[in-house]
Order: sequence, then structure tokens, then C-alpha cells
Amino acid sequence: MTYFTRPRLATELADQLEGKAAFGDAQNGLFLAAPRRTGKSMFLQHDLTPALIDHGVVVIYVDLWSDKRRDPGELISEAIARRLADHLGVVAKTARKAGLDSVTIAGAIRIDTSRIGKLDGATLPEALRALHAAAHKPIALIIDEAQHALTSEAGETAMAALKSARDQMNNPDRIALMLVMSGSDRDKLLRLVNTNGAPFYGSTIHKMPTLGKDYVDHVTTAIEAHRPDLVPVDHLVLLEAFQLFAYRPQFFHAAIGEALNPLDENGERFEQKVLQAAQWRREQDAAQMESEFLGLKPLEQAVLWRVLAQGRLFRPYDAEALHFYREQCPGLAVSAQKVQAALESLRDRSPALVWKSARGEYSADDAGMHGWYEHLVSLERWPPQANRLANP
Repeated sequence: MTYFTRPRLATELADQLEGKAAFGDAQNGLFLAAPRRTGKSMFLQHDLTPALIDHGVVVIYVDLWSDKRRDPGELISEAIARRLADHLGVVAKTARKAGLDSVTIAGAIRIDTSRIGKLDGATLPEALRALHAAAHKPIALIIDEAQHALTSEAGETAMAALKSARDQMNNPDRIALMLVMSGSDRDKLLRLVNTNGAPFYGSTIHKMPTLGKDYVDHVTTAIEAHRPDLVPVDHLVLLEAFQLFAYRPQFFHAAIGEALNPLDENGERFEQKVLQAAQWRREQDAAQMESEFLGLKPLEQAVLWRVLAQGRLFRPYDAEALHFYREQCPGLAVSAQKVQAALESLRDRSPALVWKSARGEYSADDAGMHGWYEHLVSLERWPPQANRLANP
């Protein structure tokens, strides 16, 4: 099936980044939050990037989850360095043949010809200014899963450097550097903008529109073209299923493929099979989270409970938190050291249950756990173990 494009949204965002919108602050940084597997990365790469290129912009895309073993600061630097090397490669070769050790870009920025493509000899702002001068075009830096930058000092330093580069390169009449930061967890992404010490303090996190009816209609059209015997396809049932799949195309496509399998035909309409698969997936997601929670030690359960209940207000070692842990773990001598060990254990699990920033802030690693927790609280079924009735 062909990729479902969203050209209108991409063009609108490109205009905002260039400062063409009557209102908004996207030219100072566009922050987009969307749950995992809802098509965010595909949109950034296959819709927004082409739209920006059509506007005459040099685009740099980096996914900070592409290699979690690497420091996010290094990934950002390398992405910029590679694009700089693309534009200065010929210049560097010519300069080296002429016996020059360095070249001067735009009459002001001096670049070591032996270091082009590497950033240990230049700051991020210098590299971005050099790229802008060499390309003679605005630059858009798209950082996917930007919240991961907060997990290392180098990543935080890179974010501060990008803010500095934005301030140096942009003015009210000219946008030379556009920054797009996306994240699968709004709570974590907020840490880039919501405190005085945050690198992009004052910026707004926008909820990225999820795929919806237009996307399901696109899928329906493809099914009818492939299987005329199923016309008309009940797109309303498929829309309900897509919503139950939490707007995640990957699971939706897999369920449709399974429902259309000729080896599994039993007379039932395939739309109902897809709906049943969506309901099953929803139940399995919740069951998996409950299983993970119940598999934890009592103190780990209490700490994770506190993380989910408190959100950005979570403080692991204050008096109220320690009192709460002791209430949930009667007979256990709870200390700050034991709480720290529990947090590390939650971080070391695969998949991790808790996320930690370089500043010692904690959050649930999977934002979906907050929804699971809140749903059970609303049903008065929290905690999963019936004999634990205290409230955080």
C-alpha cells in the first residue's frame, strides 16, 4: 500500500518555521509530541522534510533513538558534521591541493580543512553558521525523540548550543536556522521548555495531529482496489478499530493483513476480525503492563506507583515520598539508598520502566503507562493487587 501523505500539514508547518504565519512562535523552535508508533517519524522524514526542501531549505534529520548506545550529543554533532562535509567537501579538497590548512567561509568563519566532517574543532553554532554560509540556504535541524538529549550532559550541552545558534543566526527579518524537536512523551519534552534553566524556556509543546478518518479512508480505498469482492468495505468499523489500536498504523496494517489471509476465512466479515484484533491488542497491552508491575519487588512497585501518580512533581527522596514507600511496604526498613537501588533496577529492566535525565529527574519510560494507571484509578481498580489500598 502506498504511503499516506499529509502535504497540507507539512506545508503549514514549513510556513510556520519560516515565520510566515500571522501568529505562533515556530520560528523559534517547533516542539511536537506524539505517542510512539503513531507515524510521527514517518511524517517528519517523508512529509515535512520534502516540504522544507521544496521551500529551499537544507534539512538535517537525526533520530536520537537510532542508537541508544551512543551519546545523544554525539549523534546531533555528527548529523550536522556530515551535512557540513557534503557542502564543504569540494572546497576542502581544493584548499588542500593548494596547500591551505584552512578556509574562510563568508569572510568570517574559519574552518580547518582537515577537520571538515568532524566537530571536535568547532562549536555547534560555528558549524551551523558555516553550513548556512556555504549552502546559501536556511537550515532546518529536525531532532526526533529530542527528549533523549536530556539523558546526558553532552546532550544537554548540545541543546543549549542549538539555542545559542538560533539566537545568533535568526533575526526578525530572516530565519536562517529552524529547529524542530519531536518526542513520544510530552512530559519529557516539556523539560526542554518549562523551567528557567531549560534551553528553550517559554516555547510551547504542540500535540501532533494523529492519523484519522482520512487515513482510514485511504486504507479502505486500497483494500477495495485489491479485493473488489469486499466492496463496500465498512470504513466506520475500521475507524473504530484504528482508534482502539491507539492510532498506530503498524498494528492496524498487521491486523488487516491477518484478517484478509485466505487461509483464515470462516465466513465472518474481515472488518469484524480487525475490530476483534484491536480489542485483543488493547487488552494485551494492559495485561502486559499489569504483569510487569506485579513482577516487581514491593519497593519497586511503590516507587513506580509514585512515579506514575506524581508525574513531573515526582521527588524520589523527600519526606512525603519516603512515608509513602513505607506505607506500601510494611515491615521493610526503607531508606534513600534502597529507593535509589529500586530506581536503578527499574531503569535497568528490559524494556526499562523508568527514565532518568542527566539532572536526576525521573519519569515512566513508556508514556502509555500513565494512561494505563489513570484508567485503573478511574475504575477504582488501582493498585492491581487488591490488598494494597493506600493512596499516594
